[in-house]
This record gives sequence, structure tokens and C-alpha cells, in this order.
Amino acid sequence: MPELLHSPFLLYSDGQGNIFEDITLFAVGRSGWDAMPIPEDNWILLPDGGNLYELPGRRGIGIDVATGEMRLCEKGWAVAAFIPPAHTGTFMAAYETAPDAPTLPLFCYTAAGWYKEEFYVTALRIESDIRQECAGYDAVEIEKGVEKLLSNYPDNRLVNHLAEKCCRTYTCPAARNFFIGRWECPVPTSPACNANCIGCISFQPEEETIISTQDRLQFKPSAEEIVEFTVPHLVSAPFPLISFGQGCEGEPLLMWETIKESIKEIRKHTTRGSININTNGSMPKAVRALCEAGLDSIRVSTNSAQKSWYENYYRPNNYQFEDIIESLRVMNEFGKWSSINYFVFPGLTDTESEYEALRNLIKETNLKMIQWRNFNIDPDWYLGRMNITEPGDPIGVKNLMEMIREEFPDLKFGYFNPPMERISGNFEKDFAH
Repeated sequence: MPELLHSPFLLYSDGQGNIFEDITLFAVGRSGWDAMPIPEDNWILLPDGGNLYELPGRRGIGIDVATGEMRLCEKGWAVAAFIPPAHTGTFMAAYETAPDAPTLPLFCYTAAGWYKEEFYVTALRIESDIRQECAGYDAVEIEKGVEKLLSNYPDNRLVNHLAEKCCRTYTCPAARNFFIGRWECPVPTSPACNANCIGCISFQPEEETIISTQDRLQFKPSAEEIVEFTVPHLVSAPFPLISFGQGCEGEPLLMWETIKESIKEIRKHTTRGSININTNGSMPKAVRALCEAGLDSIRVSTNSAQKSWYENYYRPNNYQFEDIIESLRVMNEFGKWSSINYFVFPGLTDTESEYEALRNLIKETNLKMIQWRNFNIDPDWYLGRMNITEPGDPIGVKNLMEMIREEFPDLKFGYFNPPMERISGNFEKDFAH
């Protein structure tokens, strides 16, 4: 990437799908509620697979090239970037929201700009794994795989769901990989959930102003249905991994008995590959039972390492924050792999209070990995629903990562669930910039 002589210029949209640069304004970023200049080392070229989109009802904020003062861009709507998997955003797009502006859909809103005929975003590559890169997907081969597996498993409801919903409708990267026989295979299991997450991507109440991005699984698969297609995947796929708990379902631990039965049966047929669960970690006793059955790894999702912020967002039913800590402890007790799916929100994730809470979580659980995930949510809406008005001064997301890396050199950074081959020690020592 060429060295920047100045900040990229602000981008704006005309509301008709056209994006322009405003050379009178330098782009700035947003952290929490505040707009601020962006350090040069936070800018990278927009990665392949990233997209730009307009933010209706919102005017971008920039620094006037002539005066050095912050002001609004009145030429059109603000613009933000969606950055692809394996990348973590460090600043959000900065804008002022009109009172009648619509709530933004459940995507991430990373700061973007224009410099020397190129689009730039504020992000870093946190993961070297190529498993979800756009260039790796051949639509023709994926469709052939879908047809083949639908023919092989004509009565398997879960294969049909992965084909028709996940792959063909949502173009889920994990489902697409499954149908071309490689890497991580998604295994949704639960139509129910024991949390009421504000930003749930598979269920939103009708009266809510945001819409879920996908439909939730409508049935409970049997252990036989799960085993039928996961065993062949584990036997034949390169770097094989199956993961219970997907975006198109509720909480998989509510189906722990079925999952336990599935794991035991799978391991009768093959010892190859990894068995993982993506979960809210709400049921430590169920996690223990799954470990005893042969679960290899867990990924617990959280928006925060602080109890109050966590419970305000997840709104848990019949569990509490302490339960997710205990689930991570159970994994450590069994010598298993544990990670958190950490929703990064610049201005909250990198506050002093969150940093200290994250340090404590790592120490208490002997956590093995942080998956630094972009938080797909309208920033104004989220902060408002969480009733956060003064979160505290930010450290900076990139600085936070470097501080955690320095204190916990064995803690792995990434974006995806690692297969057993990587868990065994073939991780890159440092995250990629």
C-alpha cells in the first residue's frame, strides 16, 4: 500500500447508487458517538469482496481541507464500507443522522475514503485463512455440489435447508464451502433461543424497526440427519471442521442432547477433523456433557466482557453472564479449544473499562483465541438501545489489539474457527496487518 500523504477524501452518494469523492473534505472516523481524525496506519485498500453503500438520512462528517475544521458534507448521503471476512474494522463511518432517518440494516459500517484513484477503509487483516474469500468461489461448481448432495441425501431436511436457504438464498460462505467439499461445514440445529439479542440476525419482533437478515431454522434435526452428511465431510474434506450453531438458528445448546448423540455417533465412524460449537455459552452443564462426548472446540459470542453491557444486549432468559465464563472454564478443564466471537464496536470495545474486563476474562478462562468480528448493527440504534451516552475515552481498536497481544503472547487472533491441524500448533504467531 502506498504511503498516504494525507487522509483519504470523504465519500458521498447521490442517492441513485453513484458514489463521489469530495476533495474539499478529508474523511474522518467514528468511535462511540464521536467523530475524530484517523491515524494513517489504520487505512488499508478496500479488500476484495468489500462493498460501499450509502447511509440514507445521514450527512458525512469530514475535516475541511482549507480550514482544518470539521463540518458536514451537504452534497449527498454519507457512505460506509462493508469489509469482508478476515478483516476487522477500526473506525466506523462518521456522520450526522437526521431525525427521520431510517434505522440501518444489520451490517457493519466501516469508515471509507478515496485516495489516488483507490477506495480505502479503516481496517486490518486479522486472519490469513482464505476460506471465505470471494475469489475462491466458483458459482458453477457450487451449484453442481448442491445438486449432487441434494441427490445423495434426498430426505435429509438439514441438507435441504443448507442448500435452499443457506447456499442458494443467503450465499452463506460456510454453506458454499460445504457444497464444494472443503473446510468448515455448518450444522444448524436449534429453532429456539434463550436470549433476546437486540441485533439478532435470525429473529426480530414485528414491531421492531430493523429486519432480520435471514430466516431461522424451523425444525429440530435428528441425530441421524446430522451424522448422515457430517461424517462424509469429516472423512473427505481438507482441513475438515463441523460447527453446530449458525446465524440461521437459535441457541444450539438448547439441543445439546441431540448434539451429544450426534458427536458420539460421528466418532464411531471417524476420528478425523474437528467438532465445534458456536454458542452463547449459557449452559455450562451441557458444555461439560458435550466435552465428555468428544466436542473439540467452542466459540462463545459476546458483545462485551462486562456483565452489564453483555446482559443489556443479549437480554438472557434463565442464564447470566457468569454462565458463559463457566462454560469457557469447562472447556479449559477438559483441555479443549476455547475462543470468543468478539463483536468489535469502536468506541466501546476499546474503552479502558472493556480492556480491563477483557484481560480478566482471558485470565479467568485461559482463553485460547479471540475472533475479532465486526459488529453488524446501526451504531446510533445500538448505543441508544444500550443507553450508553458516555462510554469513556477510547484506546483505539488497533492499540487495544497490540496491548492484548503484548500481555498474552500465546493468545491467538483470528476470524474463523480453526481446524485441528491449526489447533495443534500451525498458527501464525502474529496477526496480519
